[in-house]
Amino acid sequence: MDYTTLGRTGLKVSRLCLGTMNFGPETDEKTSYRIMDAALDMDINFFDTANVYGWKLGEGVTEQIIGRWLAQGGGRREKIVLATKVYGGMGDAPNEGRLSAYHIRRACEESLRRLQTDHIDLYQMHHIDRETPWEEVWQAMEQLVAEGKVLYIGSSNFAGWHIAQAQSAAQQRHFMGLVSEQSLYNLAARTIELEVIPACESYGLGLIPWSPLSGGLLAGALEKAKKGRRAKEYAQKMLDEHGEQLVAYEALCREFGEHPADIALAWLLRNPIVTAPIIGPRTMDQLTGNLHALEIDLDPEFLTKLDTIWPGPGGPAPEAYAW
Repeated sequence: MDYTTLGRTGLKVSRLCLGTMNFGPETDEKTSYRIMDAALDMDINFFDTANVYGWKLGEGVTEQIIGRWLAQGGGRREKIVLATKVYGGMGDAPNEGRLSAYHIRRACEESLRRLQTDHIDLYQMHHIDRETPWEEVWQAMEQLVAEGKVLYIGSSNFAGWHIAQAQSAAQQRHFMGLVSEQSLYNLAARTIELEVIPACESYGLGLIPWSPLSGGLLAGALEKAKKGRRAKEYAQKMLDEHGEQLVAYEALCREFGEHPADIALAWLLRNPIVTAPIIGPRTMDQLTGNLHALEIDLDPEFLTKLDTIWPGPGGPAPEAYAW
């Protein structure tokens, strides 16, 4: 396993991040344990979750599963960089969501309890909160850092100007601010190349792409459809929308001699701003299959062909749409 620093920090994380969103709803607890143990055996040390995962209001199902796994001991907690998130609604009351200082404090305490740990390595704001001032957000986060309950702060689903706002406010408080941004980014979704990636580069944030395989679209979707494995309405809609691109993409991957999923991950990994794509395996086979992407070297000619099939927005703003 290769490692890199998380943005401008000195923290070393694996080039693949284990996403746990499927733990509970899609993957039972016993299999979730096996996947996490196997990830450690593969030297994956970066684990990502969120307080809302498990999709049962206020229960934090996925965090609870991870907490019971950590409680088994064996140095599990010490071996991983643990990331979770705050923002999503955890109840019906008016202050059980978003990024008020009230909710941040309470959400952190509840995540710590469910995860059965005394600190969160990377505490990520799951979405921008347009109703809460940055002075309030950073005051709450600074308190958590001062108490040793949180080590680093990250964002998720922020626009480029949100990152700039956040960092400007943090600098005024002489606070480190954001060290990472978790964004939707893959061959079929490249909008963040306009402003989010330039903002991350400017402020020294590591980029953690979520949905690197576009919900399975980039993982051999055409072949799976032939075998009846992509029958869901959403999957069929994506196939209908990107059919011609997928034909060209999967043919190019066959020509290159690699599986489409591995090419999609390798394309992300070759970008120096990318810290670690989030892989979200539902099964052991899916976990082990992702490792090969680390060994693939994509040459400039092949990258040009990928850009032809999956064109980006044209580079960073404003040059992408102006002079």
